[in-house]
Amino acid sequence: MSCLPAHLRLADCFHNRALDLIVNLDLFSGSEEGTGHSPSAFDLASQQAAQLRKLLHRYAHAYYTLDAPEVPDAEYDRLFEQLQSIETQYPVLLTADSPTQRVGGAVLPEFSTVRHQVPMLSIRTETDTEASGAAAFDTRIRKELALAEGASEVEYVAELKFDGLAMSLRYENGILVQAATRGDGEYGEDVTHNVRTIGQIPLQLFEVPSVLEVRGEVYMRRDDFDALNERQLLKISEGVKGEKTFVNPRNAAAGAVRQLDSNIAAQRPLSFFAYGLGEVLGWPLGVTPFQQHYDLLQALKIWGFPVAAQTQCVRGADGLIDFHAQIAQLRDKLPYDIDGVVYKVNDLGLQEKLGFVTREPRWAVAHKYPAQEELTTVQAIDVQVGRTGKLTPVAKLAPVFVGGVTVTNATLHNEDEARRKDVRVGDTVIVRRAGDVIPEVVSVVLAQRPLDTQIFTMPHVCPVCGSAALRDEDEADYRCSGGLFCGAQRKQAFLHFAQRRAVEVDGLGEKLIDQLVDAGVVSTLPDLYKLGLSALVQLDRMAEKSALNILAALEASKSTTLPRFIYGLGIRHVGEATAKEFARHFGTLDAFMNAPLDQLLEVSDVGPIVAQSVLAFFAQAHHQEIVAQLRACGVRWEEGAPAERVPKPLSGQTIVLTGTLPTLSRDEAKAMLEEAGAKVAGSVSQKTSYVVAGAEAGSKLDKALALGVPVLDEAGLLSLLKGDPNDGS
Repeated sequence: MSCLPAHLRLADCFHNRALDLIVNLDLFSGSEEGTGHSPSAFDLASQQAAQLRKLLHRYAHAYYTLDAPEVPDAEYDRLFEQLQSIETQYPVLLTADSPTQRVGGAVLPEFSTVRHQVPMLSIRTETDTEASGAAAFDTRIRKELALAEGASEVEYVAELKFDGLAMSLRYENGILVQAATRGDGEYGEDVTHNVRTIGQIPLQLFEVPSVLEVRGEVYMRRDDFDALNERQLLKISEGVKGEKTFVNPRNAAAGAVRQLDSNIAAQRPLSFFAYGLGEVLGWPLGVTPFQQHYDLLQALKIWGFPVAAQTQCVRGADGLIDFHAQIAQLRDKLPYDIDGVVYKVNDLGLQEKLGFVTREPRWAVAHKYPAQEELTTVQAIDVQVGRTGKLTPVAKLAPVFVGGVTVTNATLHNEDEARRKDVRVGDTVIVRRAGDVIPEVVSVVLAQRPLDTQIFTMPHVCPVCGSAALRDEDEADYRCSGGLFCGAQRKQAFLHFAQRRAVEVDGLGEKLIDQLVDAGVVSTLPDLYKLGLSALVQLDRMAEKSALNILAALEASKSTTLPRFIYGLGIRHVGEATAKEFARHFGTLDAFMNAPLDQLLEVSDVGPIVAQSVLAFFAQAHHQEIVAQLRACGVRWEEGAPAERVPKPLSGQTIVLTGTLPTLSRDEAKAMLEEAGAKVAGSVSQKTSYVVAGAEAGSKLDKALALGVPVLDEAGLLSLLKGDPNDGS
């Protein structure tokens, strides 16, 4: 069996994981008197067709009815095509209940049944995701229309193929009376009570036929989907029973449409695009039926339905190919999911002439893009350490082609996410990659889970340097506490230490640090001050003059201040303002380094999280050694007795700066506020005391107004610093 093509091997995971369904149509070329085929090949084809039907029915039921997909669309499509191949070669095996003879899912028993007066048929899918798929469709159309070579090009309407739920809206005398899902194409589900909650769908139309069925797609925008899942996660964390997160926007939309309680549906933001008509009766006087599909779409817009702005009229194969390429570039920037484009002959008379074949129109085709979701297996789960010390679990995958590239790694984000999805080594998973987004595991196919899998647990030590891996109570991520010592964080540590607000080494930027670290010239901060001219001039694009400038900048940086040095150490949660408070409170570095928890908590605006972070940093012997070596290298500052604790006018106040002030720069305003004891924050919340807004203030100002946070201009800020917040506000 292993010699057969890989795309012809299947696993019936629901009935027997070990059963491989081998579909090899080459075996069916033997002969038998009266049939032209050998009995063994025919019997094998019959068995495989039965297994494929069973498998496809299960997948379709999970996808359309339960809104809980078990495999990616690409996997379903592959199995569907294999069944079609068998039925084409053996027409006697084609049964009435074959998935190839149906359009979609079954009707849920909770909903009343609606018969579509005009069937909602599916469109043929062109599985060649390259440009040749568009050319092949144009060639078929020209052949069907018997157009000679050199004849004028066929005009098409090119549209988006939305990844949502097909819907038929029936209007009688301009009033929405019924909304029905596609169902099996002939019978659908009555979901009128839920569709009425979709704001984009008009409840009443004017100057339309007496009976008008509008066909389109109910979908959920990506941002609405993300917000919905955030709300679901909050409910789950609060212990609300029966809540779950959704796999993708399509299934979230389908689940909302199928709610028996329309109040629940109304809480789940749905959208709609119109793209066609079903039954139409009783045109108004003086109005003639459409001659072109594009005119139909324009009428839908006039009637108040949203139609995708990307829809175009194009001519010939070149026009289709260009459209396919345009949308491929745009795909990941769209606010909603699509999985391809749709081509339709524009002339409705030609559509009628071309007609239908079995379950699909000859005059239209769906041209897919490379699948963004695929099946693969998890071979291992590694933990990577980022430049800031964040530990990220990464699933090592059996190579799979998805989203146009071969993927071998997928992020699991953090321990909570890995646990929520319950990803384990050995699992079969759905992996997703869209555009340049890092591949991620969407979900696990539990039916294929081996019996001996182990629950994933994050390590409590850094896999790079062995330092403790810590997690704050209010955060999802573990972080290495190795800081300056950890090899994974080394470059970030150098950049942070050398920046302008820390010790400031002029000219020591990211590219130079990359060279120094990659070449093994430096490994810890003190190594910077041991650099010599010969080591620097050997680096790329480093002339002797530039090297001398770097050495001079390093020498100048040795004379710094205690707040800058504390900040430059990169202690987690210790920003510039907090570093200044520590220096002011303790006076000396030794007093700060050796301070117990209770003394750290005495510092203004320092809470348990910051205090524990400081203790954890200096509990690492290598951090103490690095500080000692930096001092030995000549890094120095003025020290003195702890400053007298004088109450400051803005102590305990949190202030946000936004926009451009008339005379003060952002840094100047921040320094003045911090000197007055205020904490300058980057985001607005209910705990914000004031927002100082200048020209071109953006969303921070909007949020402040929504929350009722007092807003000051520059004059108001200066008055606040003088002790009068009302003057100039």
